[in-house]
Amino acid sequence: QLQLVESGGGLVQPGGSLRLSCAASGGTLDYYDLGWFRQAPGKERERVSCISNSAGADYDDSVKGRFTVSRDNAKNTVYLQMNSLKPEDTGVYYCAAGFTAGCTLGMEDWGKGTLVTVSS
Repeated sequence: QLQLVESGGGLVQPGGSLRLSCAASGGTLDYYDLGWFRQAPGKERERVSCISNSAGADYDDSVKGRFTVSRDNAKNTVYLQMNSLKPEDTGVYYCAAGFTAGCTLGMEDWGKGTLVTVSS
């Protein structure tokens, strides 16, 4: 079982940028599907981005062109670069890893999340 730890969240003004990191231990990320999810206050958790060896990277329509997911297998870390942030991007961001469920809420391993607040 992987242990995942997110970092890089914080308070940023609209139009600003943040880079989230998700460091893994207890295994190697090389063969996993990796997902970024977020949960806004009072809303359900939703998928933001996914990166897999088989299909590459994909994004929710709400973040396409603004967010970029990447992975560094040597550092056992996945990143989410977030640019042109909007207030509606506010939420707790989680990374997740899995083998069998694809990039869905059914992924096997989850971090505890990092809070992103976009506000002036």
